[in-house]
Amino acid sequence: MKKIIFILFVLFASDVFSQSAPKFSNEFLSIGVGARALGMSNAYITTVNDVTSGYWNPAGLTEIKKDFQIGLMHAEYFAGIAKYDYGAFAANIDSASAFGFSIVRFGVDDIPNTTQLIDADGNVDYDRISSFSVADYAFMFSYARKSKIKGLRYGANVKIIYRQVGDFAKAWGFGLDGGIQYDLKNWKLGLMARDVTSTFNAWSFSLDDETIEVFNATGNEIPANSTEVTLPKVILGIGREVKISNKFNMLGEIDFDLSTDGKRNVLITGDPVSIDPHMGVEVGYDKMVFLRLGVGNFQKVTDILNNDKITYQPNFGIGIQFRGIAIDYAFSDIGDQSDALYSNIFSLKFDINKQNYTQKRFE
Repeated sequence: MKKIIFILFVLFASDVFSQSAPKFSNEFLSIGVGARALGMSNAYITTVNDVTSGYWNPAGLTEIKKDFQIGLMHAEYFAGIAKYDYGAFAANIDSASAFGFSIVRFGVDDIPNTTQLIDADGNVDYDRISSFSVADYAFMFSYARKSKIKGLRYGANVKIIYRQVGDFAKAWGFGLDGGIQYDLKNWKLGLMARDVTSTFNAWSFSLDDETIEVFNATGNEIPANSTEVTLPKVILGIGREVKISNKFNMLGEIDFDLSTDGKRNVLITGDPVSIDPHMGVEVGYDKMVFLRLGVGNFQKVTDILNNDKITYQPNFGIGIQFRGIAIDYAFSDIGDQSDALYSNIFSLKFDINKQNYTQKRFE
């Protein structure tokens, strides 16, 4: 068992340290945040109007009705091995502008480090096993403003990336995002440009002599300081809200992700631009109870009979909102229709009114 753990670690380290392919750099930022959006299969850049706008489209921060808003989310993948956490804060500056701060962490903790399992005399010493974490962090600072053109909003993110592999390696990155939303009669249009200047992660490695000896003995390459690049991605969206009755309303959106890093296995493939469509719908009752459905992650695959087919990822979600508190749940990949990650996602959102908070404080 210990040998298996050691082999897995070496394979993992070899993959992480070889920064030759930038295509999947910082992919933890493609998962999404907030159970409402995930229940709608991430089709959310045009209709987002809450604290999660800092992630989806910063222009939506200007649509927050209260003075402050706080958002939290937790999800787990691979039977709880990998944990995905998110927290954000947003506030109105004035009637035309707002700001926000978001933090995202995707990590695996308590990974056994067996590189020192065998001592200098060739003896197996289980006391020499330690543990480490592999984690990716993103810190996003957002600003949004309403344009003088009616219905037009725009915003931008400055984001700092920090990635860590125990004490062995770390990387710092910097990037910029920009987004707009535009209300055209009953329609909502949106554009989100991620990593508009490309995001560069600079890796540095610090391996001790014993670890280097293990890498040499197992035929693994000693990693060198390097840089990986996240190329720009543009997301276009269109949405609409329809009032069904006095109690019921429906919100729908379809988005198109345009990646620029070469041919991807998505519904519309191209080189260098590929297009990945996804869509979602939300039905609300009395602005209190919500049901959400979405579908996305379309991929072309070949089965064991060498037949080509298209897989997809259906998502489902529910939400409850009452007196400034929203509790949302989403389940991704219903029925295991794709090879994508799936999880149970929970998120919370709190509205805070400065006037009400001051009154309660001094009552």
